[in-house]
Amino acid sequence: MNSSDTVELFKKYVIPNYGRYPVNLVRGEGSLVWDSEDNRYLDLFPGWGCNLLGHCPTKVVKAVQEQVAKLIHVPNTWHMEVQGLWAKELSDRSFGGQAFFCNSGTEANEAAIKLARLHTPKERYKIITFEGGFHGRTLGSLTATAQPKYHEGLGPLVAGFNYAPYGDLEAVEKLIDEETCAIMVEPIQGEGGVRIPPKGFLEGLRKLADNHGLVLIFDEVQTGCGRTGNWFAYQHFGVTPDVMTLAKAVCSGIAGGVMMTTPEIAPSLRPGMHAATFGGNPIAAAAGIATLQTMEDDNLLASAKQLGDFFRTRFEQLKQECNIIQEVRVLGVMVGVELTVDGAPVVKSCLERKLLVNCTQGRVIRLLPAMNLTIEQAEEGCKILEDVLKSIAAE
Repeated sequence: MNSSDTVELFKKYVIPNYGRYPVNLVRGEGSLVWDSEDNRYLDLFPGWGCNLLGHCPTKVVKAVQEQVAKLIHVPNTWHMEVQGLWAKELSDRSFGGQAFFCNSGTEANEAAIKLARLHTPKERYKIITFEGGFHGRTLGSLTATAQPKYHEGLGPLVAGFNYAPYGDLEAVEKLIDEETCAIMVEPIQGEGGVRIPPKGFLEGLRKLADNHGLVLIFDEVQTGCGRTGNWFAYQHFGVTPDVMTLAKAVCSGIAGGVMMTTPEIAPSLRPGMHAATFGGNPIAAAAGIATLQTMEDDNLLASAKQLGDFFRTRFEQLKQECNIIQEVRVLGVMVGVELTVDGAPVVKSCLERKLLVNCTQGRVIRLLPAMNLTIEQAEEGCKILEDVLKSIAAE
């Protein structure tokens, strides 16, 4: 089926809640994808950040193929060796915590919200989150998302969320009262524009949480599992959260989400209080283990750091030559190039040149490339983006 036929199929049978490009993607390998007309695209935003190992990574594909032939799904009322091993792999690479498994980032954040309320006294239910943050689309995590554009037409929202400016410790402290139970933050804001926290901010949140008996939740749905060059972004800042949420790259594109917490807090999510029917199913668990092992075996954390250095150098240099670039923000393979103009035409022009990138917050060109992207592919992508930006700047 060609792209135009597929577009017509969607018009008739699929709810139009996504803005879709008129392209039918049919296969992928690494950082490349092809459409039904066999056009080849370089993908610097693979899977909306889920495909941190690129498309169809060999070891993950093999692990899923082997698992699906043995056991696809059993309820979480039974033990599954592969799920237990996945939890161990995540715990060993993080703060030695315990895992609750679900299917997505928003579900992981819903679990974290529940856990924070269950772990603290009944009168404490308020959670402080941050302007520009993004925590998901279900109603609780949507309310936690302090961006009014996502709230339109959906009120009344869930009670108990208070918003502070990202990076402002004084504002956070003023919001804390006897009903506050938690602080929830992305250590690096993703959808908010790849915003890296100011020095001392996360450390300050840890201190406030400790002083007031609050649960500190780090939403690492976008930053986790190697994206920033460390296993988890919190490891860059020397600040350990009480709860951490993961999804996106955790299973290399297979649906999967995780909430990690300390052994001291974990028992508060007692039997009957929360569940996810498909959470931690054998296929996701096999993919999750293979993802972590691939990153380790292939030394991809180092690769992510090297690619980050490459992108930072290229775009900082371009900033000197291109007056529409306002700021460059990079950590590992998490890249934001903030413009002084609308970014939508940049994305459109790149697509016409078979390069896939993203724009967030209207003016931030966001790249979430695979950590095994080759330098040659990075060069190719940068050259196209540089040409597009210079062309728009000259208009």
